[in-house]
Amino acid sequence: MWKTLWKVLVYLHGSSARRAMPMARIYTVVNQKGGVAKTTTVINLAAVAALEGKSVLVVDADAQGNATSGLGIDRDDIDHCLYDLLVRADGASGPATDQVIRSTSVRNLDVLPATINLAGASLALASVIARERRLARVLAPVRDAYDIIMIDTAPSLGLLTINALAAAERVLIPIQCEYYALEGVSQLLEIIAMVQAEINPALTFAGAILTMYDSRTNLAEEVADEVRRHFPDRTFRAKVPRNVRLAEAPSQGLPGVIYDKHCPGSAAYRRLYWEVFEDAQEGTGTWSQRADLRRGPGPDEGGAGGPC
Repeated sequence: MWKTLWKVLVYLHGSSARRAMPMARIYTVVNQKGGVAKTTTVINLAAVAALEGKSVLVVDADAQGNATSGLGIDRDDIDHCLYDLLVRADGASGPATDQVIRSTSVRNLDVLPATINLAGASLALASVIARERRLARVLAPVRDAYDIIMIDTAPSLGLLTINALAAAERVLIPIQCEYYALEGVSQLLEIIAMVQAEINPALTFAGAILTMYDSRTNLAEEVADEVRRHFPDRTFRAKVPRNVRLAEAPSQGLPGVIYDKHCPGSAAYRRLYWEVFEDAQEGTGTWSQRADLRRGPGPDEGGAGGPC
């Protein structure tokens, strides 16, 4: 009898502990423009978080599947992907979320993969009730298993992107430091405001990330200044440079911060990690107030384009 009672107490304690575990913070990285380093940002921020001991899930919500392949998963070897979960989110027969998630070569980092099948999700969900909340329902069973969930999105403002915003708490917008950088951003902000008002009141705009920065050009700094004027309190100080090693890393199925941890791009993502995740969590202020505690040079050092 005592053994039975002890087992019951252990089970109840374990259940209580599981319920007490905080749920993952969910970040969606979005910009309807292509080529602004959304996937690069997702992969590398997630990898830095994993290296810092966080349990991280990358959700590939883009039918191109670049986040999937960039983390070393061969899309030809995938039996089930996010598409299968979205169209069966009502509990119909099919795989559970944790059965579709794949581990990666990076410790603490998993991926919910995408294949070309995901391109048919919008059509498959066209007549489904509450179709904007399908991704949130897919992630709900595994949310307490991770510290951070990062959602990579397609370069569009379609149903999958709406789902990504509806499932998230915070939005990150990568903006490349090139001509026409802010084109379409006002429309994106309107979509975010609409999702916040109608679907997900908890959604907040975490900030803009300056990407593809080349300190050798006047244009890059002009664009950076323009972004700061538009988002004076919501532009991260760390600037991600245009960097060959970051561009090479996906071909090896590795995040850039692991492929070449010493290159300027990797250093920038390590600095950005502390701004995006740790400062936001701890409420300890800006990077400049904490720079002496972090790895590498300050956020405005380095940053020239090209290889290391």
